[in-house]
Amino acid sequence: MNKSKRILKVPTESFLRNKIRKETRILMQEVNLLAPASFGEMEQHAIDLLKKHNISEEYIDFTIVLLGNESWRKTVEATPFNRRLLLLPQCLKDNASCKGQFDALGLNCAGCRACPIDDILLKAEELGYATLIAEGTTVAIGLVEEGSIDAVIGVSCMPVLQRSFEPVSNAAVPVIGLPLMYDGCENTQIDMTWLLDEITAFDENKDYKPISITELKANIINFFANGEMDKYFPDGDKTEQLAKEYMQIGGQRIRPLIAALAYLAYAEAANDEILYPLTLIIECFHKASLIHDDIEDDADYRYDVETAHKKYGIPQAINAGDYLIGKGYRVLSELPIKGELLAIGLKQISDSHIKLTQGQGADILFNSGKHKPDVVEILQIFKNKTGEAIKVALLLGAILGEADESELEILSKFSDLFGISYQIRDDLNEFKEENFDEKITDFPFLVALLNGQATQQTFGDVSAFRKQVIESSLNKKAAEALDGFVQKCYAELDKLQNAKLRLSLYGVLGKIFKPNGCQ
Repeated sequence: MNKSKRILKVPTESFLRNKIRKETRILMQEVNLLAPASFGEMEQHAIDLLKKHNISEEYIDFTIVLLGNESWRKTVEATPFNRRLLLLPQCLKDNASCKGQFDALGLNCAGCRACPIDDILLKAEELGYATLIAEGTTVAIGLVEEGSIDAVIGVSCMPVLQRSFEPVSNAAVPVIGLPLMYDGCENTQIDMTWLLDEITAFDENKDYKPISITELKANIINFFANGEMDKYFPDGDKTEQLAKEYMQIGGQRIRPLIAALAYLAYAEAANDEILYPLTLIIECFHKASLIHDDIEDDADYRYDVETAHKKYGIPQAINAGDYLIGKGYRVLSELPIKGELLAIGLKQISDSHIKLTQGQGADILFNSGKHKPDVVEILQIFKNKTGEAIKVALLLGAILGEADESELEILSKFSDLFGISYQIRDDLNEFKEENFDEKITDFPFLVALLNGQATQQTFGDVSAFRKQVIESSLNKKAAEALDGFVQKCYAELDKLQNAKLRLSLYGVLGKIFKPNGCQ
Protein backbone atom coordinates (compact mmCIF):
# COMPACT_ATOMS: atom_id res chain seq x y z
CA MET A 1 0.00 0.00 0.00
CA ASN A 2 1.42 3.42 -0.98
CA LYS A 3 2.24 5.44 2.13
CA SER A 4 1.13 8.74 0.57
CA LYS A 5 -2.29 7.27 -0.28
CA ARG A 6 -2.95 5.42 2.99
CA ILE A 7 -5.86 6.38 5.21
CA LEU A 8 -4.55 7.24 8.69
CA LYS A 9 -7.10 5.22 10.63
CA VAL A 10 -7.47 4.24 14.30
CA PRO A 11 -9.52 1.13 15.20
CA THR A 12 -12.84 2.21 16.70
CA GLU A 13 -13.29 -1.07 18.61
CA SER A 14 -11.33 -1.18 21.88
CA PHE A 15 -10.67 -4.92 21.58
CA LEU A 16 -8.88 -4.40 18.24
CA ARG A 17 -6.85 -1.44 19.54
CA ASN A 18 -5.79 -3.49 22.55
CA LYS A 19 -5.03 -6.56 20.43
CA ILE A 20 -2.65 -4.56 18.19
CA ARG A 21 -1.10 -2.93 21.29
CA LYS A 22 -0.51 -6.36 22.82
CA GLU A 23 0.97 -7.82 19.64
CA THR A 24 3.35 -4.88 19.16
CA ARG A 25 4.68 -5.44 22.68
CA ILE A 26 5.24 -9.12 21.97
CA LEU A 27 6.94 -8.28 18.66
CA MET A 28 9.26 -5.76 20.35
CA GLN A 29 10.46 -8.45 22.74
CA GLU A 30 11.43 -10.53 19.72
CA VAL A 31 13.05 -7.92 17.45
CA ASN A 32 14.46 -5.45 20.05
CA LEU A 33 13.83 -2.37 17.90
CA LEU A 34 16.15 0.39 19.15
CA ALA A 35 14.88 3.93 19.57
CA PRO A 36 14.77 6.16 17.67
CA ALA A 37 13.91 3.54 15.01
CA SER A 38 13.64 4.38 11.32
CA PHE A 39 10.21 4.78 9.76
CA GLY A 40 10.99 2.21 7.07
CA GLU A 41 11.99 -0.43 9.59
CA MET A 42 8.85 0.11 11.66
CA GLU A 43 6.67 0.15 8.56
CA GLN A 44 7.91 -3.29 7.48
CA HIS A 45 7.38 -4.70 10.97
CA ALA A 46 3.85 -3.22 10.99
CA ILE A 47 2.99 -4.80 7.64
CA ASP A 48 4.31 -8.18 8.78
CA LEU A 49 2.46 -8.02 12.11
CA LEU A 50 -0.91 -7.16 10.58
CA LYS A 51 -0.51 -9.86 7.94
CA LYS A 52 0.41 -12.46 10.57
CA HIS A 53 -2.74 -11.74 12.62
CA ASN A 54 -5.08 -11.23 9.64
CA ILE A 55 -5.72 -7.59 10.52
CA SER A 56 -6.54 -5.05 7.82
CA GLU A 57 -3.62 -3.10 6.34
CA GLU A 58 -5.61 0.11 6.84
CA TYR A 59 -4.11 0.10 10.36
CA ILE A 60 -0.48 0.16 9.21
CA ASP A 61 0.19 3.70 10.40
CA PHE A 62 -1.60 3.11 13.70
CA THR A 63 0.66 0.08 14.22
CA ILE A 64 3.74 2.14 13.32
CA VAL A 65 2.79 4.60 16.09
CA LEU A 66 2.51 1.70 18.53
CA LEU A 67 5.88 0.27 17.48
CA GLY A 68 7.45 3.67 18.01
CA ASN A 69 5.88 3.77 21.47
CA GLU A 70 7.27 0.36 22.35
CA SER A 71 10.77 1.32 21.17
CA TRP A 72 10.71 4.24 23.65
CA ARG A 73 8.68 2.58 26.40
CA LYS A 74 11.51 1.59 28.75
CA THR A 75 13.01 5.08 28.54
CA VAL A 76 9.74 6.91 29.11
CA GLU A 77 8.67 4.62 31.96
CA ALA A 78 12.08 5.05 33.64
CA THR A 79 11.67 8.84 33.53
CA PRO A 80 10.32 10.31 36.81
CA PHE A 81 6.87 11.88 36.47
CA ASN A 82 8.23 15.34 37.27
CA ARG A 83 10.58 15.09 34.27
CA ARG A 84 7.75 14.29 31.82
CA LEU A 85 5.49 16.48 29.70
CA LEU A 86 1.87 15.58 28.93
CA LEU A 87 0.96 17.21 25.62
CA LEU A 88 -2.76 17.43 24.83
CA PRO A 89 -4.43 18.84 21.70
CA GLN A 90 -6.79 21.80 21.84
CA CYS A 91 -9.32 19.84 19.79
CA LEU A 92 -10.26 17.76 22.88
CA LYS A 93 -12.08 20.78 24.32
CA ASP A 94 -15.85 21.27 23.98
CA ASN A 95 -16.14 24.30 21.73
CA ALA A 96 -19.69 25.09 22.84
CA SER A 97 -18.93 25.42 26.54
CA CYS A 98 -15.15 25.84 26.92
CA LYS A 99 -14.22 28.78 29.17
CA GLY A 100 -10.47 28.35 28.80
CA GLN A 101 -8.23 31.21 27.61
CA PHE A 102 -5.41 31.05 25.09
CA ASP A 103 -1.90 32.41 25.62
CA ALA A 104 1.35 32.16 23.65
CA LEU A 105 1.82 28.48 24.51
CA GLY A 106 -1.74 27.23 24.11
CA LEU A 107 -4.98 26.76 26.06
CA ASN A 108 -5.22 27.47 29.78
CA CYS A 109 -7.92 25.13 31.07
CA ALA A 110 -10.61 26.89 33.18
CA GLY A 111 -11.55 23.68 35.02
CA CYS A 112 -15.17 23.78 33.89
CA ARG A 113 -15.30 19.94 33.54
CA ALA A 114 -17.20 20.23 30.24
CA CYS A 115 -14.62 18.05 28.45
CA PRO A 116 -12.09 15.37 29.48
CA ILE A 117 -9.18 17.82 29.53
CA ASP A 118 -9.66 18.89 33.13
CA ASP A 119 -9.79 15.33 34.52
CA ILE A 120 -6.69 14.38 32.55
CA LEU A 121 -4.78 17.45 33.75
CA LEU A 122 -5.74 16.87 37.39
CA LYS A 123 -4.39 13.32 37.30
CA ALA A 124 -1.21 14.26 35.44
CA GLU A 125 -0.43 17.27 37.65
CA GLU A 126 -1.13 15.22 40.77
CA LEU A 127 1.66 12.87 39.60
CA GLY A 128 3.99 15.80 38.92
CA TYR A 129 3.78 16.15 35.13
CA ALA A 130 4.36 19.37 33.24
CA THR A 131 1.30 19.84 31.02
CA LEU A 132 0.61 21.72 27.80
CA ILE A 133 -2.54 22.01 25.69
CA ALA A 134 -1.33 22.86 22.20
CA GLU A 135 -0.19 21.45 18.88
CA GLY A 136 3.23 21.51 20.39
CA THR A 137 5.76 19.26 18.64
CA THR A 138 8.17 22.18 18.30
CA VAL A 139 7.52 23.33 21.87
CA ALA A 140 7.98 19.80 23.21
CA ILE A 141 11.31 19.36 21.41
CA GLY A 142 12.42 22.75 22.71
CA LEU A 143 11.55 21.82 26.31
CA VAL A 144 13.57 18.60 26.03
CA GLU A 145 16.54 20.42 24.49
CA GLU A 146 16.55 23.14 27.14
CA GLY A 147 16.45 20.51 29.88
CA SER A 148 13.02 21.24 31.37
CA ILE A 149 11.77 17.71 30.65
CA ASP A 150 13.22 14.36 29.58
CA ALA A 151 10.23 12.56 28.00
CA VAL A 152 6.86 13.30 26.40
CA ILE A 153 3.47 11.60 26.38
CA GLY A 154 1.57 13.23 23.53
CA VAL A 155 -2.02 12.98 22.32
CA SER A 156 -2.78 14.01 18.75
CA CYS A 157 -4.54 13.04 15.55
CA MET A 158 -2.84 10.57 13.23
CA PRO A 159 -1.75 13.15 10.61
CA VAL A 160 0.01 15.24 13.27
CA LEU A 161 1.66 12.16 14.78
CA GLN A 162 2.92 11.20 11.32
CA ARG A 163 4.28 14.72 10.62
CA SER A 164 5.96 14.75 14.03
CA PHE A 165 7.91 11.55 13.39
CA GLU A 166 10.95 13.06 11.66
CA PRO A 167 11.59 16.09 13.94
CA VAL A 168 11.02 14.02 17.08
CA SER A 169 13.36 11.26 15.83
CA ASN A 170 16.07 13.73 14.81
CA ALA A 171 15.94 15.33 18.26
CA ALA A 172 15.88 11.86 19.92
CA VAL A 173 12.92 12.86 22.10
CA PRO A 174 11.62 9.88 24.14
CA VAL A 175 7.90 9.89 23.37
CA ILE A 176 4.73 7.85 23.72
CA GLY A 177 2.14 8.97 21.16
CA LEU A 178 -1.58 8.32 21.57
CA PRO A 179 -3.77 8.89 18.52
CA LEU A 180 -7.20 10.48 18.79
CA MET A 181 -10.09 8.23 17.84
CA TYR A 182 -10.70 10.21 14.66
CA ASP A 183 -9.25 13.21 12.86
CA GLY A 184 -10.80 16.63 13.08
CA CYS A 185 -10.04 19.95 14.67
CA GLU A 186 -12.76 20.07 17.30
CA ASN A 187 -14.62 17.90 19.83
CA THR A 188 -12.49 14.81 19.22
CA GLN A 189 -12.06 11.84 21.59
CA ILE A 190 -9.26 9.85 23.22
CA ASP A 191 -9.23 6.34 24.70
CA MET A 192 -9.16 7.46 28.36
CA THR A 193 -8.27 4.04 29.78
CA TRP A 194 -5.29 3.79 27.48
CA LEU A 195 -4.16 7.35 28.30
CA LEU A 196 -4.38 6.77 32.05
CA ASP A 197 -2.41 3.54 31.66
CA GLU A 198 0.37 5.44 29.91
CA ILE A 199 0.61 8.45 32.21
CA THR A 200 0.67 6.34 35.39
CA ALA A 201 3.20 3.76 34.16
CA PHE A 202 6.57 3.97 35.93
CA ASP A 203 9.50 1.56 36.16
CA GLU A 204 12.58 2.67 38.09
CA ASN A 205 15.12 1.25 35.64
CA LYS A 206 18.48 3.01 35.97
CA ASP A 207 19.69 1.49 32.70
CA TYR A 208 17.07 3.49 30.79
CA LYS A 209 16.57 6.62 32.90
CA PRO A 210 17.57 9.51 30.57
CA ILE A 211 20.50 11.76 31.38
CA SER A 212 19.41 15.39 31.17
CA ILE A 213 22.13 16.83 28.93
CA THR A 214 21.19 20.44 29.58
CA GLU A 215 21.12 19.97 33.36
CA LEU A 216 24.49 18.19 33.27
CA LYS A 217 25.98 20.89 31.07
CA ALA A 218 24.80 23.59 33.48
CA ASN A 219 26.43 21.73 36.39
CA ILE A 220 29.71 21.43 34.49
CA ILE A 221 29.74 25.11 33.51
CA ASN A 222 29.00 25.97 37.14
CA PHE A 223 31.92 23.79 38.29
CA PHE A 224 34.34 25.83 36.16
CA ALA A 225 32.84 29.16 37.15
CA ASN A 226 31.92 29.09 40.84
CA GLY A 227 35.26 28.44 42.53
CA GLU A 228 35.07 24.63 42.85
CA MET A 229 37.91 24.40 40.35
CA ASP A 230 40.20 26.55 42.55
CA LYS A 231 41.41 23.63 44.70
CA TYR A 232 43.15 22.19 41.63
CA PHE A 233 45.11 25.44 41.15
CA PRO A 234 46.37 26.26 44.67
CA ASP A 235 49.89 27.67 44.08
CA GLY A 236 48.97 31.04 42.62
CA ASP A 237 52.22 31.73 40.76
CA LYS A 238 52.15 33.51 37.40
CA THR A 239 52.14 30.34 35.30
CA GLU A 240 49.30 28.78 37.25
CA GLN A 241 47.30 32.02 37.19
CA LEU A 242 47.60 32.23 33.42
CA ALA A 243 46.61 28.56 33.02
CA LYS A 244 43.63 28.94 35.36
CA GLU A 245 42.51 32.11 33.58
CA TYR A 246 42.44 30.26 30.28
CA MET A 247 40.54 27.36 31.83
CA GLN A 248 37.78 29.74 32.88
CA ILE A 249 37.47 31.60 29.58
CA GLY A 250 34.48 30.91 27.32
CA GLY A 251 33.57 27.84 25.38
CA GLN A 252 30.59 25.49 25.58
CA ARG A 253 32.47 22.77 27.53
CA ILE A 254 31.36 20.24 24.88
CA ARG A 255 34.30 17.88 25.45
CA PRO A 256 33.90 17.79 29.25
CA LEU A 257 30.17 17.26 28.69
CA ILE A 258 30.75 14.28 26.39
CA ALA A 259 33.19 12.76 28.87
CA ALA A 260 30.67 13.20 31.70
CA LEU A 261 27.87 11.68 29.62
CA ALA A 262 29.93 8.57 28.90
CA TYR A 263 30.99 8.18 32.53
CA LEU A 264 27.44 8.57 33.90
CA ALA A 265 26.01 6.22 31.28
CA TYR A 266 28.37 3.34 32.14
CA ALA A 267 29.19 3.78 35.83
CA GLU A 268 27.27 1.48 38.16
CA ALA A 269 27.58 4.02 40.97
CA ALA A 270 28.63 7.42 39.62
CA ASN A 271 30.87 9.41 41.94
CA ASP A 272 31.29 13.20 41.88
CA GLU A 273 34.89 12.68 43.03
CA ILE A 274 35.47 11.14 39.60
CA LEU A 275 32.91 13.02 37.52
CA TYR A 276 34.09 16.60 38.02
CA PRO A 277 37.86 15.91 38.01
CA LEU A 278 37.22 14.00 34.76
CA THR A 279 35.73 17.12 33.17
CA LEU A 280 38.72 19.14 34.44
CA ILE A 281 41.21 16.67 32.93
CA ILE A 282 39.56 16.85 29.52
CA GLU A 283 39.35 20.64 29.62
CA CYS A 284 43.03 20.91 30.63
CA PHE A 285 44.09 18.97 27.55
CA HIS A 286 41.65 20.87 25.34
CA LYS A 287 42.70 24.33 26.51
CA ALA A 288 46.38 23.41 26.21
CA SER A 289 45.82 22.43 22.58
CA LEU A 290 43.98 25.73 21.92
CA ILE A 291 46.81 27.82 23.41
CA HIS A 292 49.33 26.03 21.19
CA ASP A 293 47.02 26.13 18.13
CA ASP A 294 46.58 29.89 18.52
CA ILE A 295 50.35 30.36 18.54
CA GLU A 296 50.81 28.16 15.46
CA ASP A 297 47.99 30.00 13.64
CA ASP A 298 49.06 33.42 15.00
CA ALA A 299 45.43 34.02 16.02
CA ASP A 300 44.57 37.30 17.75
CA TYR A 301 41.34 36.31 19.50
CA ARG A 302 39.68 33.27 21.01
CA TYR A 303 36.21 33.48 22.62
CA ASP A 304 36.22 37.21 21.75
CA VAL A 305 39.19 37.91 24.03
CA GLU A 306 42.91 38.20 23.28
CA THR A 307 44.69 34.91 22.85
CA ALA A 308 47.19 33.93 25.53
CA HIS A 309 50.28 34.61 23.39
CA LYS A 310 49.00 38.03 22.27
CA LYS A 311 48.29 39.01 25.86
CA TYR A 312 51.32 37.50 27.64
CA GLY A 313 53.79 36.68 24.88
CA ILE A 314 54.64 33.40 23.13
CA PRO A 315 57.04 32.00 25.78
CA GLN A 316 54.53 32.46 28.61
CA ALA A 317 51.69 31.02 26.51
CA ILE A 318 53.68 27.91 25.53
CA ASN A 319 54.60 27.39 29.15
CA ALA A 320 50.97 27.75 30.32
CA GLY A 321 49.88 25.18 27.72
CA ASP A 322 52.56 22.77 28.92
CA TYR A 323 51.42 23.38 32.51
CA LEU A 324 47.85 22.39 31.63
CA ILE A 325 49.03 19.15 30.03
CA GLY A 326 50.93 18.30 33.20
CA LYS A 327 47.95 19.30 35.34
CA GLY A 328 45.67 17.00 33.36
CA TYR A 329 47.94 14.01 33.94
CA ARG A 330 48.37 14.94 37.60
CA VAL A 331 44.62 15.10 38.29
CA LEU A 332 44.16 11.79 36.45
CA SER A 333 46.80 10.13 38.63
CA GLU A 334 44.94 11.21 41.79
CA LEU A 335 41.51 9.84 40.82
CA PRO A 336 40.10 7.21 43.23
CA ILE A 337 40.06 4.46 40.58
CA LYS A 338 41.57 1.01 40.06
CA GLY A 339 45.14 0.89 38.74
CA GLU A 340 43.98 -1.06 35.69
CA LEU A 341 41.57 1.71 34.70
CA LEU A 342 44.26 4.32 35.24
CA ALA A 343 46.63 2.46 32.91
CA ILE A 344 44.00 2.11 30.18
CA GLY A 345 43.06 5.78 30.56
CA LEU A 346 46.69 6.89 30.31
CA LYS A 347 47.19 4.87 27.14
CA GLN A 348 44.07 6.36 25.54
CA ILE A 349 45.12 9.92 26.38
CA SER A 350 48.67 9.33 25.12
CA ASP A 351 47.46 7.74 21.86
CA SER A 352 45.07 10.63 21.22
CA HIS A 353 47.75 13.18 22.08
CA ILE A 354 50.11 11.70 19.50
CA LYS A 355 47.46 11.59 16.77
CA LEU A 356 46.32 15.12 17.58
CA THR A 357 49.82 16.48 17.07
CA GLN A 358 50.16 14.52 13.82
CA GLY A 359 46.87 15.98 12.61
CA GLN A 360 47.94 19.46 13.65
CA GLY A 361 51.28 19.03 11.86
CA ALA A 362 49.52 18.05 8.62
CA ASP A 363 47.14 20.98 9.05
CA ILE A 364 50.04 23.42 9.50
CA LEU A 365 51.58 22.11 6.29
CA PHE A 366 48.27 22.58 4.47
CA ASN A 367 47.84 26.13 5.82
CA SER A 368 51.35 27.02 4.66
CA GLY A 369 50.30 26.27 1.09
CA LYS A 370 53.16 23.80 0.62
CA HIS A 371 50.89 20.79 0.27
CA LYS A 372 47.37 20.36 -1.11
CA PRO A 373 46.00 17.09 0.30
CA ASP A 374 43.55 14.87 -1.53
CA VAL A 375 40.27 13.76 0.02
CA VAL A 376 41.77 10.69 1.72
CA GLU A 377 44.49 12.80 3.36
CA ILE A 378 42.13 15.55 4.48
CA LEU A 379 39.73 13.04 6.06
CA GLN A 380 42.67 11.60 8.00
CA ILE A 381 43.53 15.10 9.23
CA PHE A 382 39.92 15.55 10.36
CA LYS A 383 40.04 12.22 12.22
CA ASN A 384 43.35 13.05 13.89
CA LYS A 385 42.35 16.56 14.93
CA THR A 386 38.65 16.80 15.70
CA GLY A 387 37.99 13.07 15.90
CA GLU A 388 40.72 12.45 18.47
CA ALA A 389 39.64 15.45 20.56
CA ILE A 390 36.17 13.90 20.80
CA LYS A 391 37.54 10.39 21.18
CA VAL A 392 39.75 11.13 24.19
CA ALA A 393 36.79 12.71 26.00
CA LEU A 394 34.26 10.03 25.11
CA LEU A 395 36.54 7.07 25.71
CA LEU A 396 38.10 8.34 28.93
CA GLY A 397 34.62 8.82 30.39
CA ALA A 398 33.58 5.34 29.21
CA ILE A 399 36.81 3.78 30.54
CA LEU A 400 36.29 5.30 34.00
CA GLY A 401 32.71 4.04 33.87
CA GLU A 402 34.14 0.56 33.13
CA ALA A 403 32.56 0.12 29.71
CA ASP A 404 33.16 -3.13 27.84
CA GLU A 405 35.86 -3.28 25.17
CA SER A 406 33.21 -3.77 22.48
CA GLU A 407 31.53 -0.51 23.50
CA LEU A 408 34.86 1.34 23.45
CA GLU A 409 35.50 0.12 19.91
CA ILE A 410 32.13 1.44 18.74
CA LEU A 411 32.73 4.79 20.44
CA SER A 412 36.16 5.01 18.80
CA LYS A 413 34.69 4.54 15.31
CA PHE A 414 31.89 6.98 16.11
CA SER A 415 34.44 9.62 17.18
CA ASP A 416 36.32 9.32 13.88
CA LEU A 417 33.09 9.74 11.91
CA PHE A 418 31.93 12.60 14.14
CA GLY A 419 35.24 14.44 13.63
CA ILE A 420 34.94 14.13 9.86
CA SER A 421 31.29 15.21 9.87
CA TYR A 422 31.98 18.19 12.11
CA GLN A 423 34.81 19.49 9.93
CA ILE A 424 32.86 19.11 6.67
CA ARG A 425 29.98 20.95 8.30
CA ASP A 426 32.38 23.75 9.27
CA ASP A 427 33.63 23.95 5.67
CA LEU A 428 30.10 24.33 4.35
CA ASN A 429 29.11 26.88 6.98
CA GLU A 430 32.23 28.94 6.25
CA PHE A 431 31.52 28.75 2.51
CA LYS A 432 27.97 30.05 3.07
CA GLU A 433 29.07 33.04 5.14
CA GLU A 434 31.65 34.55 2.72
CA ASN A 435 33.73 36.66 5.17
CA PHE A 436 35.86 39.52 3.91
CA ASP A 437 39.09 38.15 5.48
CA GLU A 438 38.59 34.52 4.45
CA LYS A 439 41.37 32.38 2.98
CA ILE A 440 41.21 29.34 0.71
CA THR A 441 42.67 27.28 3.56
CA ASP A 442 39.45 27.97 5.50
CA PHE A 443 37.83 25.31 3.27
CA PRO A 444 40.07 22.23 3.49
CA PHE A 445 37.46 19.69 2.36
CA LEU A 446 36.42 21.80 -0.63
CA VAL A 447 40.09 22.29 -1.51
CA ALA A 448 40.59 18.52 -1.40
CA LEU A 449 37.55 17.98 -3.64
CA LEU A 450 38.81 20.59 -6.09
CA ASN A 451 42.27 19.06 -5.99
CA GLY A 452 40.72 15.84 -7.28
CA GLN A 453 39.14 17.53 -10.30
CA ALA A 454 40.57 16.77 -13.73
CA THR A 455 40.31 20.43 -14.75
CA GLN A 456 42.89 23.05 -13.81
CA GLN A 457 42.39 24.23 -10.24
CA THR A 458 42.38 27.78 -8.91
CA PHE A 459 44.01 28.07 -5.46
CA GLY A 460 45.38 31.61 -5.52
CA ASP A 461 42.31 33.84 -5.50
CA VAL A 462 39.38 33.24 -3.11
CA SER A 463 36.78 34.67 -5.51
CA ALA A 464 37.99 32.46 -8.35
CA PHE A 465 38.12 29.49 -5.97
CA ARG A 466 34.53 30.10 -4.89
CA LYS A 467 33.40 30.37 -8.50
CA GLN A 468 35.08 27.11 -9.47
CA VAL A 469 33.61 25.30 -6.44
CA ILE A 470 30.09 26.41 -7.37
CA GLU A 471 30.50 25.70 -11.10
CA SER A 472 31.75 22.20 -10.28
CA SER A 473 28.94 21.71 -7.72
CA LEU A 474 31.57 20.78 -5.13
CA ASN A 475 29.56 22.44 -2.36
CA LYS A 476 26.69 20.07 -3.19
CA LYS A 477 29.07 17.11 -3.27
CA ALA A 478 30.38 18.17 0.14
CA ALA A 479 26.80 18.37 1.48
CA GLU A 480 26.13 14.86 0.18
CA ALA A 481 29.34 13.63 1.79
CA LEU A 482 28.33 15.27 5.08
CA ASP A 483 24.96 13.55 5.03
CA GLY A 484 26.66 10.22 4.37
CA PHE A 485 29.08 10.59 7.28
CA VAL A 486 26.32 11.73 9.66
CA GLN A 487 24.29 8.65 8.75
CA LYS A 488 27.36 6.52 9.49
CA CYS A 489 27.55 8.23 12.91
CA TYR A 490 23.98 7.14 13.63
CA ALA A 491 24.71 3.64 12.35
CA GLU A 492 27.59 3.29 14.85
CA LEU A 493 25.42 4.55 17.70
CA ASP A 494 22.82 1.94 16.83
CA LYS A 495 25.42 -0.71 17.71
CA LEU A 496 25.79 0.57 21.29
CA GLN A 497 24.26 -1.62 23.99
CA ASN A 498 24.14 1.27 26.47
CA ALA A 499 20.72 2.84 25.88
CA LYS A 500 21.41 5.97 27.93
CA LEU A 501 24.55 6.94 26.04
CA ARG A 502 23.04 6.05 22.67
CA LEU A 503 20.08 8.34 23.41
CA SER A 504 22.33 11.13 24.71
CA LEU A 505 24.61 11.03 21.67
CA TYR A 506 21.60 10.90 19.34
CA GLY A 507 20.50 14.14 20.99
CA VAL A 508 23.95 15.71 20.53
CA LEU A 509 23.99 14.74 16.85
CA GLY A 510 20.47 16.05 16.36
CA LYS A 511 21.46 19.47 17.70
CA ILE A 512 24.71 19.78 15.75
CA PHE A 513 23.62 18.28 12.44
CA LYS A 514 20.06 19.53 12.09
CA PRO A 515 18.53 18.76 8.66
CA ASN A 516 19.16 21.60 6.21
CA GLY A 517 20.84 23.54 8.98
CA CYS A 518 24.39 22.53 8.27
CA GLN A 519 24.55 22.23 4.49
